[in-house]
Amino acid sequence: MRRSRADGATADQVVREALRGPPGLGAVRLITVDGPSGAGKSTFADLVLARARAAGVDARLVRTDDFATWEQPVQWWPRLNTGVLEPLSRGVPGRYRRVEWPDGVPVDGAVVEVAVPEVLVLEGVSSGRRSIADRIGVAVWMRGPDPATRLERAVARDGGEAARAELVRWQEFERDWFESDRASERAHFSLHSGE
Repeated sequence: MRRSRADGATADQVVREALRGPPGLGAVRLITVDGPSGAGKSTFADLVLARARAAGVDARLVRTDDFATWEQPVQWWPRLNTGVLEPLSRGVPGRYRRVEWPDGVPVDGAVVEVAVPEVLVLEGVSSGRRSIADRIGVAVWMRGPDPATRLERAVARDGGEAARAELVRWQEFERDWFESDRASERAHFSLHSGE
């Protein structure tokens, strides 16, 4: 495992390593960006996507936040698997209905089409889960800052003070999830945003 900063040079390295390795979803190479809420996963995944595209790589990004709700923080996985991962592994575009949060309440949102890319970046809590470890080309773990700082980031990002109690509960859930699943131990890169 390489420990580094979540910067452009590291994003370039992640893309290069993914392209050097064998594809894990049919012809698609899979990069996962996992870690606790508020650790910088979305920012780094956006950077990986931008760097891949700048290098001429056909890349797509899917976020686990498009599936998760307070009541189902990780149990939605079958929808992601049957809607995106399995179709892509057969060379067929994926499709799913995104969860949206008007007024802080999860509802069915827009349908998202996922064309078959050369590289799929899967970002979010539980993206690097054990059940797909053999399909991941490059697994990134975002360490992030301390839990209190991550909580404040999440509160600012996800609905303000009205969401604080749910976000505290979410942090407790994800701590237990990561202790059980051990995604950080399987990661190829362990990164810190440096903020």
